[in-house]
Amino acid sequence: MASRKLDVCRHRAFLGVALLTVLTFTPYLHATDPNDLDAYKVRISGFWFYSSPSGDLQGSTESGVIDLQKDLGFANYSTFSGKLDWKVTQKNHLYLAASPFSQSRQTVLARTIVFQGQTFSVGLVSRAQLQANLYAPGYQYDIIRRKRGNLGLAAQIDLFDSSASINAAAQVTSDGVQHGAVSAKGSLLAPIPVFGPQFRYYLTDSPRVFVEGNLLGMYLFGYGNFVSTADTVGVT
Repeated sequence: MASRKLDVCRHRAFLGVALLTVLTFTPYLHATDPNDLDAYKVRISGFWFYSSPSGDLQGSTESGVIDLQKDLGFANYSTFSGKLDWKVTQKNHLYLAASPFSQSRQTVLARTIVFQGQTFSVGLVSRAQLQANLYAPGYQYDIIRRKRGNLGLAAQIDLFDSSASINAAAQVTSDGVQHGAVSAKGSLLAPIPVFGPQFRYYLTDSPRVFVEGNLLGMYLFGYGNFVSTADTVGVT
């Protein structure tokens, strides 16, 4: 419990520093050219969003999937995303985006599950931790640039640095059966190249309020398709 509280405090502190950085440096980084609301050299952006983790973890067999919500009790929580955008020339951008996803949950298992070759029996009090951080370095070329917005093509590499662990201490379940301590952990670093359109549009004749979005994807041949979108409303 202490470790979980420490992680929460760290995340809140990091979020506070990130937001303070945005509020402090944005007025200095933004251009004063009245004919181009999107004229800047370096821009730092921070976004808050409400995460709803879903999906499953692959067990030791193809049919042994572990549902994050039903089996492990993962719930919604607040997190954030950040982006550093360096406009090298008028239409060329280099950027780095990052989104940290980290949550731990303690629950009583409603069924027996198998993860990484380890069996976690029904009734065990188990703690599961999931980290799925995203790092995305990329390049954008603006096809269209106007005073109140732009439309460009972006190419980036989505680096999904994911790890999951499940731990259960030695204990006696409600049916009187004694179980020894058991733990398992798995990790995966998956780089996925994506490509697609990206835009930003200012809703008024000032840089204060804007909407932006992207639609990025890639055909992964025999593995299927990967498509993602991020759409936001922002205030400078």
